[in-house]
Amino acid sequence: MKIGLLKEHHFDEKRVALIPANVTRLMKKNIAIMVESSAGVHAGFIDKDYQDAGASIHDRQTILAQADIIVLVNAKGAQLDELKSQLNEKQLLIGMMDPLAHPEHAQTLASIGVSGIALEMVPRITRAQSMDVLSSMATIAGYKAVLLAAYRAPRLFPMMMTAAGTLKPSRALIMGVGVAGLQACATAKRLGAVVEAYDIRPAAREQIISVGAKPVELDLETENTETKGGYATEQSDDFLKRQQQAMANVLAQQDIIITTAAIPGRTAPILITKEMVDSMKNGSIIVDLAAETGGNCELTELNKEVLHKGVTIIGPSNIASTAATHASQMFGTNIEHLLNLLLDKEGVLTLDIEDEIVRDTLVAHQGEIISPRLRDVLKLPALSIPPTPTADEPTPSSAENNSTTTQETH
Repeated sequence: MKIGLLKEHHFDEKRVALIPANVTRLMKKNIAIMVESSAGVHAGFIDKDYQDAGASIHDRQTILAQADIIVLVNAKGAQLDELKSQLNEKQLLIGMMDPLAHPEHAQTLASIGVSGIALEMVPRITRAQSMDVLSSMATIAGYKAVLLAAYRAPRLFPMMMTAAGTLKPSRALIMGVGVAGLQACATAKRLGAVVEAYDIRPAAREQIISVGAKPVELDLETENTETKGGYATEQSDDFLKRQQQAMANVLAQQDIIITTAAIPGRTAPILITKEMVDSMKNGSIIVDLAAETGGNCELTELNKEVLHKGVTIIGPSNIASTAATHASQMFGTNIEHLLNLLLDKEGVLTLDIEDEIVRDTLVAHQGEIISPRLRDVLKLPALSIPPTPTADEPTPSSAENNSTTTQETH
């Protein structure tokens, strides 16, 4: 069995899907790992690091021709368009595909017979926590968002008592308290800010308090605001309007606002309108982590800083990539745990559709859309008989080269 690690081709992607530190663990299985030259350089890992860990270095074409499993961070958009003509039906592609927003990515893989695992679809169950790349990357995003706000703000975060007078602490509000929001709360608190946080989910109150922040409580009905998977549900226009009105006074008191509210496969909800920004303090900073899906602030523009009446609105994309070394370490560990589920001790790949993790993440297999959630998005009927679990054997070219190809992993 050969695993191929590809270099990311998007201009702002510095992460790599596997790092050398994971190689030793994966090499306990009967596998070889092929790494595209310079795949990890932007994350701080050179080719020699991978070779020292047991990997072999190849060009992209060789990997795509020989690898049984292809792993990368982003398997969507232009990168998927480039790959689709080079993949074959015996291969498994693992990466982030944004399938709920772009189900055509899964349809592309199904049309050419390639199996595809979309990492965003990992279910939020205890057994899958170690494979949850969204949570891993959200942790980094929440941390970096606060640092970005601190860098751009005209105020310091902590209270300081100096010979030149006392500096009041900044006030920070975190809107949306999932993994990113909780990390943002904790980071802002460590920097010395007075931190408040808001989330429509009632269960978030305890979590907010646990990281040293104060919950913002609005007089709103909050039933049916959370899915059984732990995600916020999409709310009605009337609810959002009442929420915005109730938040206006809270926003006017803040120096820093971090917004993180997102709904998988949907446009991000508008939490901060132009009128709400009008009432904010001069010099206030909004960092909108939902910018890639439209933004939580009405004025957000992706990858731009917007200055509106003294308020700066920042809409970063792929913020986890700005901490590429640790982001890759976390991403790689998630991939390693997933591969440990998919590969037995001898390195044989088995896609067991009866396993909830496999069933939910396997968006395409044997020409069929597998994930029940994605089939629902595409309005496809439920699969009456799941495809038979298969153990994919190495291709002849893989078997021939197994004895001479050195191995690697994260």
